[in-house]
Amino acid sequence: MTNAPTLETTDAAANGTLSFEDVLEHVALRREEFARQKFVPRDMIDEFKQIGIYRAATPRQFGGDALPPSEFLRMIERISAVDASAGWVASFGSALVYLAALPLATQAELYKDSPDLVFAGGLFPVQPAEQVPGGLKITGQWKFASGCKGADILGVGIRGGDSTAGKPRTALLWPKDVEIVENWDVVGLSGTGSHELKVDGVVVPEDWTFIRGGTPTVDEPLYRYPSIAYAAQVLAVVNLGVGRAALDYAIKVGAGRTGITGAPKLADRAYYRIDLAKAEATLRSARAFFYEVTDEAYATVVAGDPVPDKLAALLRLSSTHVAKAGASAVHTAFQLSGTGAIYDGNAMQRYMREALVPPQHAFLGDGIYDSAGAVLMDIPPFPGFI
Repeated sequence: MTNAPTLETTDAAANGTLSFEDVLEHVALRREEFARQKFVPRDMIDEFKQIGIYRAATPRQFGGDALPPSEFLRMIERISAVDASAGWVASFGSALVYLAALPLATQAELYKDSPDLVFAGGLFPVQPAEQVPGGLKITGQWKFASGCKGADILGVGIRGGDSTAGKPRTALLWPKDVEIVENWDVVGLSGTGSHELKVDGVVVPEDWTFIRGGTPTVDEPLYRYPSIAYAAQVLAVVNLGVGRAALDYAIKVGAGRTGITGAPKLADRAYYRIDLAKAEATLRSARAFFYEVTDEAYATVVAGDPVPDKLAALLRLSSTHVAKAGASAVHTAFQLSGTGAIYDGNAMQRYMREALVPPQHAFLGDGIYDSAGAVLMDIPPFPGFI
């Protein structure tokens, strides 16, 4: 049976007085529910709104917080340590940086009721759009729309044209105009609700389309930060949280449990202490690199300067590195945990399934190492890397 929040915490949610710690507690109580139903429900999204997740990337001129990236990333890291699916869905609170490329009048309309806006998108495969009176006629089906069942506004990928120099665009639609095809059936991050979006002949005004990573119309520091790099970071940090949770669990279990054969408890075994310490050092080192370059890049844009290509490459490199370091930490913790870890009810099962997924994302694959190395050596990377 799924645990439910207490009456007191439910009242706090209704009254808008939830703290970040309250929300983490609710995520812990409901993570099995998210995995079972394959999405994070709207009432949980509303709690994320209360703690600022969905105004973190809203421009200040529209009432948002426009947080420095490291502040937002640390929030996602902590949520992910409790439940990776919830962290993954919350991470798209950063996606409003893309919407800063919309005309200011369109943004004003989007945020007229509240700066807390939940945006989700299925951008691929990019589909053609027919030019008609009133805008672009959209028809097609798109994959991987994480968090779509809790979204206030949805985006789908369409082909660009002369006005976009051939770059694809994203068209914004209201949820009532989009069918969610519920086909998300995966091993890890099952609670993200990354279903497909289907649209049939909806006309979208051109002012409600934008190039992802296009030139922003908002002049605030966050929107001068490399948007594609930020998109990779918010996904990578999920595995940083999962790796942290797995090592904490291994430390707790190792300190108190003897083997089923009656052998000494895990903490009394040298191999356990050594490998756990190595994993701890590796994860913390990757985390330090990740946040160091994040803060350096943000300080650069705050100073009014563009982020140099080599620093942008380090943002991409540190993201891939931290995603893989998190997965490695989980793998080490799982191996050290012995026979107990193979049971479905063991927390290591959840950590292993979750940690498998982020490194599979196109933004975090091994090809990023090649392109980052190319930029560092003044060789052109693959298109779209920076």
